[in-house]
Amino acid sequence: MACWSAENATNAYLRAIKMGKSAKEPEMAEFISALAAGNNAQLMVVACAGAADPATVLALVVAAHQTGGRVICIIGSACQLIQSIESLGHNSRYVEFVTGDVNTLLMSDYREADFVLIDCNLNNCEGILQRARMMGENVSVLGYNALCMDSWRCQSFNAHLLPIGEGLLVTSNKTAKKGRNLGVSGKKSKWIVKVDKCTGEEHVFRIRGKSVEA
Repeated sequence: MACWSAENATNAYLRAIKMGKSAKEPEMAEFISALAAGNNAQLMVVACAGAADPATVLALVVAAHQTGGRVICIIGSACQLIQSIESLGHNSRYVEFVTGDVNTLLMSDYREADFVLIDCNLNNCEGILQRARMMGENVSVLGYNALCMDSWRCQSFNAHLLPIGEGLLVTSNKTAKKGRNLGVSGKKSKWIVKVDKCTGEEHVFRIRGKSVEA
């Protein structure tokens, strides 16, 4: 398992900020990009319910430029594929598009993926998320557009729902009981959301190890 790279995460985050000036959900893109790059992801797969969301896919492209990895985008139909390529413009050349059934492709062609991003608008997204988590010990699995999911549905498979964009679901894979989280080895960690009372901005932090009371 690759060690967490703060340098990769920081560089990807800053590049995502620049990319986000023209993207729909820059805050979510920055977070996804930093997480994928920090985990040194080499095979990143995003599964879309419709045409690819430019901000989400470009977040992985930025991370792939940092880690030297690949980005696979699974689309349901040829029509959605055309729309995806048009929306990404010249950046589409950095993405490997595939059309077909998400479940079949994930469990056959892309079982070696170490970073999987699932659109929660997909039919049976919970089942897809569960199967993706079982693909290997090193895989990190996230769901976007997750505000459509109830909190109990998130808790049922050990996931954190973060208030970023339209909701970002961050799951722990099956090695979490051994002290790993989000594909990063080391002490247990947790996510904390703080709201700036003056600006109303939401900030998400990951705390590793024991928390210290102020």
